[in-house]
Amino acid sequence: MGYLGRFHAQKYAALENAELVGVVDIDPGKAAQVAQECQTRAFTDYRELLPLVQAVSVAVPTTQHYAVVQECLTHQVDVLAEKPLATTVAEAEELVQLARRQDRILQVGHLERFNPAMEELSRRVHDPRFIEIHRLAFFKERGTDVDVVRDLMIHDLDLVLALVPGAVSEIRAAGVSVLTDSIDLANARLEFHSGCIANLTASRISVKSMRKFRLFQPHTYLSVDFEARELMVVAQTGEPGGILPGIHLETVKFPPADPLMKEIAAFLEAVASRQEPVVSGEAGKEALALALAINAAMRQAHLR
Repeated sequence: MGYLGRFHAQKYAALENAELVGVVDIDPGKAAQVAQECQTRAFTDYRELLPLVQAVSVAVPTTQHYAVVQECLTHQVDVLAEKPLATTVAEAEELVQLARRQDRILQVGHLERFNPAMEELSRRVHDPRFIEIHRLAFFKERGTDVDVVRDLMIHDLDLVLALVPGAVSEIRAAGVSVLTDSIDLANARLEFHSGCIANLTASRISVKSMRKFRLFQPHTYLSVDFEARELMVVAQTGEPGGILPGIHLETVKFPPADPLMKEIAAFLEAVASRQEPVVSGEAGKEALALALAINAAMRQAHLR
């Protein structure tokens, strides 16, 4: 279950349209503690839970995603899997195909899709030409089983892939290991066949937290500050007035939200309706493939 699994359990327990049948952790003490908090049963082997449930959240270390998700899908259980979906593209593709064969829902936990500011930005995008993203975080031991691209940057890779049509034509990337044996700070420049450029920076060794997403398109600049829960829009209107003649500035503030609750509610809606989820297994696979391609580009640049 781990750190994130506890939060998943709390959300399921709070939803009226779901029954939390049980929680699983290989540590009996942790399983019992969360089960008591959420008024449900504790298990130490997830296989014991599978005959009792219709849907599960999988929040285990990334290296275990493939085996656990595969077992769940094979037992006709719908799955919300934390990101990244798997450790390799081949594993992710197998899970996507298995979900299709079993007619099961497979959703991937790319949480920023459910951020209200990002949802509003997405509605206003029509022709993205340049995207600049910074995701900087304080160092935490949690998540260091993978590099910073698959730990943090993958959130933004998923957003970019959802907003920009077409495939990536070129990747330039650089990264450095500082506090762990894998990459802790990374920058990637992506060029799409459409001509759009995306420049992404991710760090898990920052002394300052920052989560900002900026997008430029003809006649419009959109900026989301995730931490301030704010969307700023600068648009060319051709009308008099504004901060400059013909320029309109709009700032939209969003109240505190619970993206994880929205993500889980969307998952349960997909389970009930049997419709493709907001973040499908295919989308999770594509984000993973791009993350791994960025890592490969960093290794290639290091060899030059």
